[in-house]
Amino acid sequence: MWLVELSFTDAPERLAARPAHREKLAALHEKGRVRMAGPLADDSGAVLVFDVPDRAALDQLLGEDPYYSTEGVRVEQLREWRPILG
Repeated sequence: MWLVELSFTDAPERLAARPAHREKLAALHEKGRVRMAGPLADDSGAVLVFDVPDRAALDQLLGEDPYYSTEGVRVEQLREWRPILG
């Protein structure tokens, strides 16, 4: 699995792009590729958990969603995660 940490600014482009991004996340969740996703409580960013086999697969999914390169959205970290519970 992969953890993706985002940071946000108040750029209006981010809010405009969010509905389409959330639709993409919902579709990926139905396919089992996104386990969890959501904003931080203070809306300064978000954390997403992707269930994909490798970094190439993660990069492909991120590249297919323009939200990750939208003004006001920054990908802060991509980290491989190996949960032992859940």
